[in-house]
Amino acid sequence: MANAAVTCYVGIGSNLANPLRQAQRAIEALRAIPATRVLAVSPWYGSHPVGGPAGQPDYINGAACLQTRLAPEALLDALQAIEQQQGRERHTRWGARTLDLDLLLYGNQVINSERLVVPHPRLAGRAFVLAPLADIAPRLLLPNGCGVASLLSQVGMAGLWSLDTRNTDA
Repeated sequence: MANAAVTCYVGIGSNLANPLRQAQRAIEALRAIPATRVLAVSPWYGSHPVGGPAGQPDYINGAACLQTRLAPEALLDALQAIEQQQGRERHTRWGARTLDLDLLLYGNQVINSERLVVPHPRLAGRAFVLAPLADIAPRLLLPNGCGVASLLSQVGMAGLWSLDTRNTDA
């Protein structure tokens, strides 16, 4: 377990089995991770699938800001346990899923281990990750100094739409 609390960002996605409910259940489960607090939850977005097999349903996407005392891989274990509890199966790369929880950022750390790469390797090119991050942390900088808002303006919002449901109880 890490000594000092670290601010982390988690991407949340789902496109199976009532995706909005899956995402909301994920927030509840994030709140139950030991030595971790949920500081903010973004509004939800809809997005078209990126990569993977054709014919997938659209996704629900959001992000959460956490403060944790867990080490990065312990937090990853907790996120993967939540995915598994919500029926996540890993058969097809970028395939449809009940829940996807990605550790996007862990403080200002750059991590490149066999199990974990942080910042998330595709974060900078995906509007469905950048838009929710910009909503909860508009001045957030990646470890390389790039701003989330600046990256979002470069990527644009094509294929992404705001959903009416907003998570306001963070």
